[in-house]
This record gives sequence, C-alpha cells and structure tokens, in this order.
Amino acid sequence: MDNNLHIETLLANTPSVDGSGIAPVTGAIYQTSSFINNGKTPYSYTRCDNPTRSALEEKMRVLDGGVRAFAFASGLAAVTACFSLLQSGDEVVISNDIYGGTYRLLEQIFGHFGIRFLLTDMSSLAEVEANLSERTKMVYFETPTNPMLRVADIRRIAALAKRAGAITVVDNTFLTPYFQRPLALGADIALYSATKFLCGHHDTSAGLLVTSDVSLADRLALISRTEGAALSPFDAFLIQRGMKTLALRMEKHQQNARAVAAFLKDHPSVAEVFWPGDEDSPDYALSCSQSTGFGGMLSFALKTREQALSLLENVKLIKFAESLGGTESLITYPLTQTHASTPAPLREKLGITDRLVRLSVGIEQENDIIGDLFVALRA
Repeated sequence: MDNNLHIETLLANTPSVDGSGIAPVTGAIYQTSSFINNGKTPYSYTRCDNPTRSALEEKMRVLDGGVRAFAFASGLAAVTACFSLLQSGDEVVISNDIYGGTYRLLEQIFGHFGIRFLLTDMSSLAEVEANLSERTKMVYFETPTNPMLRVADIRRIAALAKRAGAITVVDNTFLTPYFQRPLALGADIALYSATKFLCGHHDTSAGLLVTSDVSLADRLALISRTEGAALSPFDAFLIQRGMKTLALRMEKHQQNARAVAAFLKDHPSVAEVFWPGDEDSPDYALSCSQSTGFGGMLSFALKTREQALSLLENVKLIKFAESLGGTESLITYPLTQTHASTPAPLREKLGITDRLVRLSVGIEQENDIIGDLFVALRA
C-alpha cells in the first residue's frame, strides 16, 4: 500500500500480499494449516505464516510506520511476546497502573523467571529516570492508562529509555494508530489489544505488535513462530474487516465521549470524571502534543459505593460487561473485573476504588447513552 495516503484511505482498503495474482478487493481467508511446497509460495505452515494474517500485519505496519508487524491470538499473547524478549536478570520499568491482566502476567509468570519489574508512575519523569539502570532492558507503559486515563509523555520517556539502552513499548490500545502513533514519537514497539477498537465489534480476540527496529522484528518473528500464539486466519480477517471503519468509529466514539463527560461532570452523584479530552484534565496539554484525539474511553467516580453499584444494576442500553472499544457502550467495575489481580494497596493509590466505574462509550446516539445514564443514576 502507498504509505503517503491519508490514514482514512489506508484503513478502508485491504492490502493483497498472498502472491497469487488474484487480488481480491476484500482479503481472502486462507483457512488452512498447511501449504503445498511447490516453490511458488513463501508459505508452508499457518503457525509460522499465513496470507490472511500477513495482510493484517502489513496493514498495521503501514499504519504505524514500522518495519514489521505481528498478529497474535489476544492482547495478552502480544504482551507475552514482548516479555519473551527478556531474559533472567533483566529489569523492566513498567507503569504502575497497567491493565490487571498484564500485572498478573508479570507477577505470576515472568516474575518467576528472574525478571524484575519496577512499578513506576510514568507521569513522573524523575521517577522513570530514577528507576532506570544498566539492567533495564525495557520500558513498558500504557497511554492513556486503563482505567484512570492518565497520559505519559512518549517522546521524553522513549528518549530516557534510549539513553539507558532499553527498548520502549507503548500499549496504544485506547487510541489506535488513528489518534496516536507511538513509533513516530520514539517508541520501539507499539502494542494493541486488537480485540478492542481495531476490531470494534466485540466478535473476536487478537493482539498486535508493530516495531520500528529490524533486529527486534527478527526476534519477534522467532517468538511468534515458536510460542504458537499467532492469530488464526479467520480472526485476522475479522480484525481487517473491523478496521475498515476505524476512522469513522473513532470519531464517533470521541464525539459521544465528549458529550457524556460533560453530562457526568455536572451530575450531583458524580465526584470526578477522568477523560483526557476535558480541557480541565491535567493531561489535556500533553495529549494535544502527542495525539490527534482523545478516544472514547472514560472513567468516573461516584460519591458513594452504593451509587456505583446501583448504576451498574440499572443501566439498560449500556451493557455491564468487560472489554471495550466496540460499537455498543459497555460499563465495567474495575475493582472486581479488569483490575481484580492488582494488589489492593496499589489499586487504592491509583484511585481504583469501589466508587469507580469505567465506560467504553459506543457509537449509539449520544442522547440515548446520556439518557440511560441519567435514569440509572436517578435510580
């Protein structure tokens, strides 16, 4: 694909990389485990490579401006591949407000392999720099974070990591390449739970890594082939199909989030709203400097636990369910769902309390979303 095209155009079209010359308008699904070794195709076994998955990976490579991309069976499979770049004795400076599943992975799996993870407030560059050492091999963070929507300075953190000889991994799930391109800001790897906004329809799971570094690409290729967590052809097709409308959806998600955030800020039951697109947010200026949008995710704290639980019980249009980034609005209780694995003292420090709810604002009509919240909050 022509890298000079606008991102909306890149998203709407599917690259054909199967080498067959057939060139379908919509990418074909090569639902096969093996390929005949006839000397005419680079493919042999789907765990190693598959044309449908290759098309998705090529699309992500172009969107993020990387040298290569890799598709995995879930977002956590992509995180696992990142941590597989490490070895015993290495240290990782990692944001203290990461997704609970990532925390569980580092605490209960990779922490047993002699890898040390230093939980760090990524909004404090002084703390990031203080935690860097000659043993630091990776700096890993989400921005915006899940669920507190805090924003980290990608440029400055990546520069600090580079000086320390460490690679920078940015989880860009919430904003996608449509609103933010970490590699252009100095990151070495952009990571996505493609289950979320990239897919956009709550109908499959996937993870993606895009790297700007050739040597990292070679190592990730080995990891992808060897760990056996590569994305299936049909799921790769579903992610590509969802991405065709990503630009339209992200704009609508953001438009609705802006309206919902304004409604919640003025509601007497709401103590605080967390959305970086609010001009009163402490992260607004930084967001504007490194992103072209703010996304459709927001969190808010009710004034009491009882109000939070009542809200979850009384929403009708909005679905009380985990995950995010689909066409339907979803509401989540991070305390017992996404961040149940995060230690209670750390949750409390971050603001993940029994009063906090997270809202993935869908693409419904904004007044219907607000109306559902209004009735549920009144109940």
